[in-house]
Amino acid sequence: AAAQGLIAGINAALKLKGKEPIILDRSQAYIGVLIDDIVTKGVTEPYRMMTSRAEYRLLLRQDNADLRLTEIGYEVGLISEDRYNKFLIKKKAIEDEVERLRNIVVKPSDVNNNYLESIGTSRITTGVKMADLLKRPQVTYDNLAFIDSDRVELDERVKKEVEILLKYEGYINLESVQVDKFKKLENKKLSEDINYSEISGLRLEARQKLDKVKPSSVGQASRISGVSPADITVLLIWLETNKVKRD
Repeated sequence: AAAQGLIAGINAALKLKGKEPIILDRSQAYIGVLIDDIVTKGVTEPYRMMTSRAEYRLLLRQDNADLRLTEIGYEVGLISEDRYNKFLIKKKAIEDEVERLRNIVVKPSDVNNNYLESIGTSRITTGVKMADLLKRPQVTYDNLAFIDSDRVELDERVKKEVEILLKYEGYINLESVQVDKFKKLENKKLSEDINYSEISGLRLEARQKLDKVKPSSVGQASRISGVSPADITVLLIWLETNKVKRD
């Protein structure tokens, strides 16, 4: 209720100012997951926001909440100028350090290899990027300091974020690809005045559910209980056909 009230209050204020509402999607915030679930799936008992309800849990992490939402909060007037400037400094520090680690090459010297073995990881035989070393399970950002003489002292939160971004980069990138596909469907908007009962090919249950929910996008329609992937295909074909007719 608090999450819905927060978004409702923000959007009420934006409407009075003649601005577009903010809509947090499922890849941006747990509030987005919560509201989307309630709208598309409905509830028959008190709703519990569990992490298992979110498809993109690798992106919706506690450590990156400010990176996901501070700019949105600043745009709607909920974040002060001072806090926003501190956020920009932190964001740049993270980006700069990630880029630096991607460009530093660690050479296979005796000193470096002896140290790598001392922390429980294997030796290197060729030059390896510092970022790639950090991806090893035994290696942390802090214990790389011994072979990273050019490093500057950073805030603990910055170091933690840098380590997470590089260590789990492959998994994060895979999830980001899924989000891109998801957003393509989210960007296919559906008008509220569509009469789904007139779209041939949709199953009766899908027509009833779509008419009841009136989804704002194809992405939202795909998450409605009772609307199958086949129904979404029919809907996409219908949208494309009507677009051609309008053109």
